[in-house]
Amino acid sequence: MDLRARLLELVAPWQIGDSPLPGVQLEDASTELGLRLRFDVEGERVWVDVTPIADARRHASRSAAFAFGYRTEGGRSAIDPKLGLRLCEAIARRSAANEDGVLAALRASSEHDARGEDARIREVEVTSLLEQAGPASQPFYTLSPYVGCVIGCKFCYAQSSVGSVRRLIGVPEAPWGSYVDVRRNAPQVLAHELAEPSREVLPIKFCPVVSDPYQAVEGRARITRACLEVIAAAGRPWPTLLLTRSALILEDRERIAGLARAWVGVSLPTVDEEVRRHFEPRGATVAQRLEILRTFRGLGVRTLAVVQPLLAGSIEAHADALAGCVDSVSIDVLRGVEGAGALFDDPRYRASATDEWQLARAHALVDALNARGVPVWRGELPPELAAAR
Repeated sequence: MDLRARLLELVAPWQIGDSPLPGVQLEDASTELGLRLRFDVEGERVWVDVTPIADARRHASRSAAFAFGYRTEGGRSAIDPKLGLRLCEAIARRSAANEDGVLAALRASSEHDARGEDARIREVEVTSLLEQAGPASQPFYTLSPYVGCVIGCKFCYAQSSVGSVRRLIGVPEAPWGSYVDVRRNAPQVLAHELAEPSREVLPIKFCPVVSDPYQAVEGRARITRACLEVIAAAGRPWPTLLLTRSALILEDRERIAGLARAWVGVSLPTVDEEVRRHFEPRGATVAQRLEILRTFRGLGVRTLAVVQPLLAGSIEAHADALAGCVDSVSIDVLRGVEGAGALFDDPRYRASATDEWQLARAHALVDALNARGVPVWRGELPPELAAAR
């Protein structure tokens, strides 16, 4: 099922490159983290989320079947709200004219699919792999060898969007952390995309949001490994970042170190192992994550840590641990508890779900890292990688 093609059918006759409104150009469509349309709006990159009505929360406009809401890249800038509203209303009108046919095609594809849709691990094929993301001034590609994640962090903000898409295409309900789609032809698609002469060389981020590239299924499927081999064999040096919560990445340490330009990072929201077990029981231990960073740093690979969300534990110990094995750190706060409500209900951790606690914690960790000479950044890429072209 080519879901991206169906999404574009929803706004037909618009095509990539068309201008549905003055100063607005349709740039792309994405289906990884929910259904999204990407526009250039007066020089600013803007995403419009296309959400089935049953799953819709806040939105600017709607049709019978979908709701539409706009946001800038990372929510870090603003556009004229009147223009954002006009754009969503224009999309709603296009959808109203096309959605019956699109929904019928999705139902037909689901009924025709004979791959065992009730299976928790599905093998699927894709027609495209690299998705451009980031602000227009610092673009990069995301690469997801899998969709869904059996590490299954309950606070992961991807679960709502990914679950919504699965319901739309008729895949049976399953709890987050219990399913994964293996993109079995990802290496072949990637090889084709990297060989396109017109494709700009931008950083490639193995994106852990919709799926950790080194979750357990990688031990059998080896899709991430095959993609790394494609990048290594490509005719141009592609800057590559891999982020993970899994020690399985160590099995590819020589391959990664052999890339022309490589960065490796781990998610490390706490250095308290008891807290880690409470919130991330299927992820690597704190000791394993620090070992990942030390190992790759010893191989000459640039290393980083992502602290999001911030969880309980000693700030000083956290900063000391990071100072010994990373080149830089990204810090961001909890974006909603999602399915982790019961975990945060524990009296030991209830306060950490609040915005006030998260912000105070972030500022304290920034100060501690600055005192140790560790650069701190916000955004999708470390500054030296964001500048790599």
